[in-house]
Amino acid sequence: MAKSDIKTIGVVTSGGDAPGMNAALRAVVRACSYYKLRCKGIRLGYEGLITNNIVELGPRSVSNIINRGGTILKTARCAEFRTEEGRKKAYENIKKNEIDALIVIGGDGSFTGAHNFEKEFGIPTLGVPGTIDNDIFGTDNTIGYDTALNTVINAIDKIRDTATSHNRMFFIEVMGRDAGFIALNSGIASGAQDILIPEKKDEIEELFEAIQRGEKAGKLSNIIVVAEGEELGGVYDLAKFTKMKYPKYDIRVTVLGHIQRGGEPTCADRVLASRLGVAAVEGLMEGRSSVMAGIRSNNVVFTPFDEAIVKQNVINNELIRIADILAR
Repeated sequence: MAKSDIKTIGVVTSGGDAPGMNAALRAVVRACSYYKLRCKGIRLGYEGLITNNIVELGPRSVSNIINRGGTILKTARCAEFRTEEGRKKAYENIKKNEIDALIVIGGDGSFTGAHNFEKEFGIPTLGVPGTIDNDIFGTDNTIGYDTALNTVINAIDKIRDTATSHNRMFFIEVMGRDAGFIALNSGIASGAQDILIPEKKDEIEELFEAIQRGEKAGKLSNIIVVAEGEELGGVYDLAKFTKMKYPKYDIRVTVLGHIQRGGEPTCADRVLASRLGVAAVEGLMEGRSSVMAGIRSNNVVFTPFDEAIVKQNVINNELIRIADILAR
């Protein structure tokens, strides 16, 4: 489809929510208005495409949402969209609503669905990376990551007050089933004694060595940050093994869970979301499709879905080295 053929853009938020999705949605809607395009919002993720839960959006539809967490369009994971039959229903509703192109705000699973949809039905699609895990290739940061980091740091700072007051050791689990970006960066920023992430392939003996170093250095409390996908096991098992090894320690476990997904987006996430929302609209107008808009070295770039889906952002080994130095 030539860029001049696009008159209406559909926008959907899909997969897990992330702070800043509303800011990205706002940018898409207002960029459409600026360029005299119609914009339609698909509610409840891809499920809304299948059930025709689609609404017209204008500049006033997105007033006062830039500061709100979550997504006003709602989001959901949709098993039916993974089937040919489900995508055919979605296509019929796309045509019924005269939608010429689609912007998908979400993660790699959402982009996979969008990529398949475009290949089957020819609807131009463009992705905007919204996930707190920061694991999508093609952008320095994903929307929601900075907010999640700040939420984790604030929580750890409060837990440290208790840990210090009672000479306790805390194991703190943060999100990151397949990626340790949140754990590594929040661990460094909060002065953790040890940081356990999936990419590092830790051994239990290394954890014990870190604890012993802290003891020799006279530390009376310890914070251990654990990514939920850490291969040594769950945070409760790690706490149990540590208690068996060091019965004198008063050990507590805190799982931060879904508070990391919520809250008002930070300034960094609002600006990132705003830039990528506008870039997505302009990218479609330029004839781009089956790509994801991202920011690298402070410049907007477009990465093919094939790469964004298959590849992953890589942990910076320099940060692992720094974390080890600072924990001693």
